[in-house]
Amino acid sequence: MGKLHKKIVLTGACGSLGMEIRATLAALADELVSVDIADAPETLLANETFVKADCANFDEVLPLMEGANMAVHFASIPDERPFETLLGPNFLSSYNAWEAGHRHGVQRVIYASSVHAVGMHENSAGIDVDADHAPDTFYGLAKCFSEDLGKLYWAKRGMESVHLRIFSCTKVPQNLRALRTWLSFDDLRHLVERAVTATTTGFAVVYGISNNDRATVNNVKAAFLGYKPKDNAENWAESLFAGAPPADPSDRAQLCIGGPFATIPLGESGVAAINAMSAPTPEPATAPQPDDAKKLPSFLTKKGMNP
Repeated sequence: MGKLHKKIVLTGACGSLGMEIRATLAALADELVSVDIADAPETLLANETFVKADCANFDEVLPLMEGANMAVHFASIPDERPFETLLGPNFLSSYNAWEAGHRHGVQRVIYASSVHAVGMHENSAGIDVDADHAPDTFYGLAKCFSEDLGKLYWAKRGMESVHLRIFSCTKVPQNLRALRTWLSFDDLRHLVERAVTATTTGFAVVYGISNNDRATVNNVKAAFLGYKPKDNAENWAESLFAGAPPADPSDRAQLCIGGPFATIPLGESGVAAINAMSAPTPEPATAPQPDDAKKLPSFLTKKGMNP
């Protein structure tokens, strides 16, 4: 018996998040074609093939989409860089994915957007997915471009897309900001699976965030996907607060959703600024007891870390 989809194409397959979702996508398709500019992973899944390709080159992307009905576009430079550096990997690669997909009849693109498309909004604003774009960097601007590209292709060509505004996706929360922004690997996989398996989506934007008590965005409009995140950064709150410096209400890096990306100079690394504020990986404030086995976050058994 065939799976839900005949062929899914995953770009950025060797990135930290691409590696986390390969098995999820392979379980949903007869064939998973994983694509990256880097070398192939050491081990491929049974129904997975790998193609080394530059997604900024349309001629390399076009043949990959033949026979596919779903594309998951995660290829990009995952940090702020000068505009000229991001133009190919972050801007042109999105056009290439959508246009190549359109020419081959791809039904839907699942896109790894980012909180940085709206990073200059303040935490206290409580925005939802309809908030105006407010990019905090050239990196965030590329996410805005790709969201608008998806909206255009839906309006003019009937090509569906789901844009996942991914927040701080790591194995465990790394800093106080992550109490608001954390996305666990399990919740990422759940979100991608729901975006791929939804019967219809049109053009949609959802927040890629876990079930955090302190989340500063309203994600109720993701309900149509059946996305129900289970993990909560609050389990690490006590450890993260221990030894943390006092909050500074004049620091826009603490006030804005984009964190340090909201204050770094254009073209300079935001990931480096986030890493500088991150403490060593803490343990949950209260370790689950044996009779709480069902409450144990499943990601604690996983390996890997996304900086």
